[in-house]
Amino acid sequence: MFEPLYVAATGLNVFEDEMVDITNNLANASTVGFKKGRVEKESLFTIEKTFQSELRDQMINQGVVPAFGPIEYGTGVRVSATPKDFSQGTIEVTSNPMDLAIQGPGFFQFRMPDNTFAYGRAGNLHVDNEGNLVDPNGYKIEPSIIVPDGTTRVTIKQDGTVLASINNSVETQEIGQINLIKFFNPEGLKSVGQNLFVETESSGTPIIGIANQEGFGAINQYALENSNVDVMSEMMRMVMVQRVFDTVSKAVQSYDGMLASVDKMKQ
Repeated sequence: MFEPLYVAATGLNVFEDEMVDITNNLANASTVGFKKGRVEKESLFTIEKTFQSELRDQMINQGVVPAFGPIEYGTGVRVSATPKDFSQGTIEVTSNPMDLAIQGPGFFQFRMPDNTFAYGRAGNLHVDNEGNLVDPNGYKIEPSIIVPDGTTRVTIKQDGTVLASINNSVETQEIGQINLIKFFNPEGLKSVGQNLFVETESSGTPIIGIANQEGFGAINQYALENSNVDVMSEMMRMVMVQRVFDTVSKAVQSYDGMLASVDKMKQ
């Protein structure tokens, strides 16, 4: 008797989750390297009901009504996945030599405090007090790169080669190589916050390569990749979710009114 309320509840829960996803996308619309998420939904199992009656059989035999099979009722909806969209964000030119943007596929690799690895597209790097090239959270890029004391200019080529000029010297010396990482299924990566992801069984193992070669993107110095969130699209999505949420809520109110009428009839 209360099946419509259960079905409505599943819908309200799903659209609440989708509103959270939309809000998170909008909140990170100006976050460097942020990748928007989306909510994928699927229907729950169905319930079959077969109606048997002599009158119905006669109407079928006379061709008045078609001989339909069992009547199926849906039992609601649920969230099946919340994958990330790793499409390219716009590239913004900056004046910081430590700002790097990946043009094309690939991730930067960072070493976490527990010696595991995380991956991200945000290239707003800096040099810490020990000369290590790190991300805004202080995680070292892997393989590690140490900028020597007295460095006056750092040049990073599109293939990730890092060159340093010491004490305004015209000549430069190579101090490291920034590799890129890609995955067979990047949508399977798990987000751990701080613009970082970790591998999962679904993503597959990391594939290490040289930037601008063999299917990897190029590394652009003095540039950052912006978020790929389209604010207008997310606002339109929000309006649609809100309208469906309101419609389901009204369906609950209508059914509540029907139950109240049935209760009065019993009295």
